[in-house]
Amino acid sequence: MEDSVAVTILILFFHFLLLNYPSSSLPLCSDSRAPHIPKRPLIFCPYNGSVCCDSAKDLQLWKQFHDMNISDPGCATLVKSTLCARCDKFSAQLFKVESGPQAVPVLCSSPLLLNSSLSNKAPSSFCSTVWDACQNVSILSSPFVPSLQVRGGAPVDSSPSKLNELWQSKSVFCDAFGGSSDNKSICFNGEQVSLEKTETVLPPMGMCLEKIGNGSYLNMVAHPDGSNSAFFSDQSGKIWLATIPEQSSGATLGLDMSKPFMDLSDRVFSDSSFGMMGMAFHPNFAHNGRLFASFNCDKLKTPGCSGRCACNTDVDCDPAKIGSSNAAQPCRYHKVIAEFTANGTSGYSASPVEVRRVFTLGLPFAFNHAGQILFGPADGYLYVMMGDGGKGGDPYYFSQNKKSLLGKILRLDIDNLPSADEISDLGLWGNYSVPQDNPSSEDKYLQPEIWALGLRNPWRCSFDSERSLYFVCADTGQDHYEEVDIITKGGNYGWSVFEGPFPYNPHQSQANYINPIFPVLGYNHSDVNDNEGSAAISGGYFYRSLTDPCMFGSYLYADLYGSAIWAAAESPANSGNFTSAMIPFSCAHDSPIHCSSIPGNSSPALGYIYSFGEDNRKDIFILASSGVYRIVRPSRCNYTCSKENVTAIFLPTPSSGN
Repeated sequence: MEDSVAVTILILFFHFLLLNYPSSSLPLCSDSRAPHIPKRPLIFCPYNGSVCCDSAKDLQLWKQFHDMNISDPGCATLVKSTLCARCDKFSAQLFKVESGPQAVPVLCSSPLLLNSSLSNKAPSSFCSTVWDACQNVSILSSPFVPSLQVRGGAPVDSSPSKLNELWQSKSVFCDAFGGSSDNKSICFNGEQVSLEKTETVLPPMGMCLEKIGNGSYLNMVAHPDGSNSAFFSDQSGKIWLATIPEQSSGATLGLDMSKPFMDLSDRVFSDSSFGMMGMAFHPNFAHNGRLFASFNCDKLKTPGCSGRCACNTDVDCDPAKIGSSNAAQPCRYHKVIAEFTANGTSGYSASPVEVRRVFTLGLPFAFNHAGQILFGPADGYLYVMMGDGGKGGDPYYFSQNKKSLLGKILRLDIDNLPSADEISDLGLWGNYSVPQDNPSSEDKYLQPEIWALGLRNPWRCSFDSERSLYFVCADTGQDHYEEVDIITKGGNYGWSVFEGPFPYNPHQSQANYINPIFPVLGYNHSDVNDNEGSAAISGGYFYRSLTDPCMFGSYLYADLYGSAIWAAAESPANSGNFTSAMIPFSCAHDSPIHCSSIPGNSSPALGYIYSFGEDNRKDIFILASSGVYRIVRPSRCNYTCSKENVTAIFLPTPSSGN
């Protein structure tokens, strides 16, 4: 009887989360770029604020509408609004770009769910309204031609057509163009999509931690097989495969330091700002065993450490003139991404012999080279985080230089490999190809590998495990401001014209032309470290575990110096607007490993917070200089969370197995 009650409560709780869960509708254009404020107001399409059209697109839509030669005013008004939906800041969702382009937005075919946070506030079916007004009206080059719904794109048949000639009935028409009213999609109702106010999300009372490991690591990646295992790597170049203990079991991280999964320390140059900075496992790792390591090497000490210098004539830079950095000549140190293979299908170890050198680039300076690598969950491409090179203030303007790979996020295809001749002919930096839809397909001046630009030193990026459109990066600041950005195709995040939202080099000639995307979150250095006057952000994850239900949906990030952790909530949901709160944190009294405390303070002495990690159960981990910490139930630290009693009955225990 008790078990059946528990199951019922579990179902009700998950139902509650689904009803209150935000859709994946990040403001995003149908070309996967971020909305922007046009330099000139739109004339044809009545859209204001951040939009997905410029004056040229507005004119193009007017011409398309004019060529349709619609005689009926009522039908013409509806078709115009439908065409102009391309300018809506949610057009990526309206036109369903994730499942392939289409010529018409999803037309609302039924009232939207009351629980949906996205609404056009019109109760009627817009799809029915379009049919009723236009079914007997001739439209030249109609966007409602059936074949366009399949292949997308612009109409190619210029002959006049009526809806009742193209479609058997209203229901068939709305089955094709209408949208289901669920909480993970939006539809077009004839007006600019607006956000309804959502209930204010209160920050959690505190974050409860348990210490499960003493090692110091920079990276943690959940095993792709979905098990309770994860990979940890340190700065020296060693990777371990560890077993994650059950919550509340009293067990520690199952990791044997004497038996690394792979040891690359013989080729990794490790120093204060160098080392192995990232690792990634192919989405099909369970079958192909492909893994990738991002590290630094010293060409004076390591054979095979060579490649082109990022300071070159293509970017108006001369290595002979920039001087030494940290007592090293320019491009002595390189950034490398190399591919390796796990031994056998069990994947308990990997050969340190490189399968191929995917990427190599000489670093002009000894700092700010980032190094994290991630596979995109939706596209399977490899994303590479690149710092600006390290000279204070980016005096060579690498971050804004479209021919430089420094200060960028790259997007590479490591499945379709080029020949040696293609690498040479295309001027590639290694063994990869460039995805056809990278931003350079629309900007001939942009280096093909670049996905986003204008970053200083992105330190820890992540994709929301529930919403792949949310690609979030923390970017370390120069003098005053640390920031968090939502990364979009071709996005320019401002550095070094701006540091966060503030002008940094306001007199640079391109200041009026870069159209920067400002951070969604951030903090001033003085907010966290007034005595030292410095800070450095460590990006985290959207919290998707039910271990602490009061933290569910919050984006977590921290400062390197370990004294501050934030939880940020999006409000309204799906808006890209966040409010953050610095939250207290404590160590559970029954932590498997005792947590030392800051002198004169009950807070645990984490030391430096290097990074965050996420396991296959979506629990979040903090990788600090003092060890590995896991977020656990708030009640273990006497924090109050009204939702915890509902979830506690089905959280895994050591005896439950799963």
